[in-house]
Amino acid sequence: MSTAARRTAHAKAILGPDLHAQLSHTKVLLVGAGGIGCELLKNIVLTGFGNITILDLDTIDLSNLNRQFLFRKKDVKQSKALIAAQTAAPFNPNVKITPIHGNIKEPQYDAEWFKQFDIVLNALDNLDARRHVNKMCIAAEVPLVESGTAGYLGQVQPLLKDRTECFDCVPKPTPKTFPVCTIRSTPSQPIHCIVWSKSYLMGQRLFPDVVFLSQLFGEDEDAVGELDEAEKQGENAQEIETLRKEAQAFRAVRLALRTPSPNGSSDVAKAVFDKVFNADIKNLLIMADMWKNRQPPTPLDFDAIMDGTFVHRVSAINGTANGSGNASTSTTSLSESSGQASQAVLKDQRRLSLKDNLELFVSGTNQLAARLQSGEETISFDKDDDDTLDFVTASSNLRSVAYGIEEKTRWEVKEMAGNIIPAIATTNAVVSGLIVLQALHLLRKSYDKLRNVHLQFKPAVPLSSITLSEPNPSCGICRDTYAVLQCDPSRATLGEVVQGLLGDDEREVSVYEDKRVLSDPDWDDNNERTLESLNVTRGKFLTIVDEDGEWGTISVNLCSLPPNHRIDASPYILPDPLPRPPKRIKPIVSATPATPPRPEKETVQEDENGVIEIDPTPRRPSRPLIATRGGPKAPRKREHSIVQHSPSKKRRLDEDGLIILDGAHDQMMDDVIVIDDD
Repeated sequence: MSTAARRTAHAKAILGPDLHAQLSHTKVLLVGAGGIGCELLKNIVLTGFGNITILDLDTIDLSNLNRQFLFRKKDVKQSKALIAAQTAAPFNPNVKITPIHGNIKEPQYDAEWFKQFDIVLNALDNLDARRHVNKMCIAAEVPLVESGTAGYLGQVQPLLKDRTECFDCVPKPTPKTFPVCTIRSTPSQPIHCIVWSKSYLMGQRLFPDVVFLSQLFGEDEDAVGELDEAEKQGENAQEIETLRKEAQAFRAVRLALRTPSPNGSSDVAKAVFDKVFNADIKNLLIMADMWKNRQPPTPLDFDAIMDGTFVHRVSAINGTANGSGNASTSTTSLSESSGQASQAVLKDQRRLSLKDNLELFVSGTNQLAARLQSGEETISFDKDDDDTLDFVTASSNLRSVAYGIEEKTRWEVKEMAGNIIPAIATTNAVVSGLIVLQALHLLRKSYDKLRNVHLQFKPAVPLSSITLSEPNPSCGICRDTYAVLQCDPSRATLGEVVQGLLGDDEREVSVYEDKRVLSDPDWDDNNERTLESLNVTRGKFLTIVDEDGEWGTISVNLCSLPPNHRIDASPYILPDPLPRPPKRIKPIVSATPATPPRPEKETVQEDENGVIEIDPTPRRPSRPLIATRGGPKAPRKREHSIVQHSPSKKRRLDEDGLIILDGAHDQMMDDVIVIDDD
């Protein structure tokens, strides 16, 4: 038996000759070449998938090597997709692997591009990209297998248009957020200080509604100019002046970081420290009302910390948390022994003393300042960038000291700041194997065998599988009607495109691109503008929504015109047939039952012997008496049951005008009053 035959013998025996032969012609798109992606690429290559395109925008980091086994140390900083393809290709020489170093959300990867694939396998690590691929697969009508891991937990979910729920049918939990005032002024947890440090580094405004220049190494913002504009509009002049001084001081620090210093950059680091950890904290202490019920922060002193004479409160791990008012004090000299005791501990896991944190802050600031002075315009946080990680570690720990909060090691800060979820190679291996099994079911069209599989932290039942749910009728993604529009956005206008898509349908519609309103029945200013001028270009979706809500939504993905399309021809090619959304079935609202009229009380009359006849009180429901022509009122016969109801319940129902039936054979009869015409 030849080498090639031996390589495929087991797969052919397991899959059967027909499916195995089909795999060699199957075109697969693998999105992601990380933890799951490496394992999955190995699996599909060895299974015999013949034409594989792998796409990833990331490069290899040193921290990837413990679980992404297709990479080696020599590959660090290179494209994940390229190196993964090079490493996996020798596993099966009969397989064609096409690596792409790019972002799946780039415009060239439109619905037409997705249509070339028979199946898409997701190995992504972020929610936004997952949602994008889910929508593209629905538009292109390509089956998708979604997956994810978190530590020992994992999930595999096959998704097929109109047969299973899509990725967005079930709402996903929103990321954890924190109040702005807590981050800026009153932190009480280590994560608050870490988010604050990242904000200073990454250039995120802490107060979007109140102008404040909150970035050291990010893009510059004209806070002073905005404050001048706010003052012209009549805002509080005293508050504006305070913010202006703060913004000017911050701008001076930013400028110093970008200007080479004759005395070296240590002076710059001290200027940043004094501004952030001394002057800003003193400004906060002026607001006395803020500290009535919480422990106020302590301004830090650069020279005193370096001398070892600075007195500060013990953090929450050794004493009490910020806000209790009972935290004890300590000097920096106490932490020197902890530094000696932890010499054997790994660098990233060693708990730093106050002086260690200050020295790390100085060195980190110096390194970042040098990068700015050498030509880098902005610096953003990256957990694998040692300079930015040092800065965030030191600055968050210094802030924690000022507020009496527990300090964190460099490794703990890296986990929290980088939103690191522990990745385990074994979990990735199990999940990637499950992905291949679900992909084979999709290719066989064995839709009844598709399962949503969970890897759970239960030793007795490590795997659980459930049948797939049907699409959510109210899903705003998979319940839309999709179409592909080939067009030249520089020539096609919004109005003619929308009219062409609607055809003879003259209903009123609103048009959107993502969350932007482009037109509606009362505003058609953009109808004569080109799609390009509206920033509606290749890869984006035009969404046409029925104004009355009686018809479904149309989502149209813009693609390029064919290469042989004549320049003097129409700037767009309409889909054939035109998209025809289904009529929406409005939910039936049950009408509130009318309150039945209460029977009028009978007038008591005596007979000729002075006897008053009183009918026995009927059990609920009360049976109305029927007035007959020329005769007395006769009680309606009924079956007597012994069903009892609590008085309180009966009273509530009576007040609501409702009646309880005593038996299954009871019938409701309306009170009938017959008036004799004679």
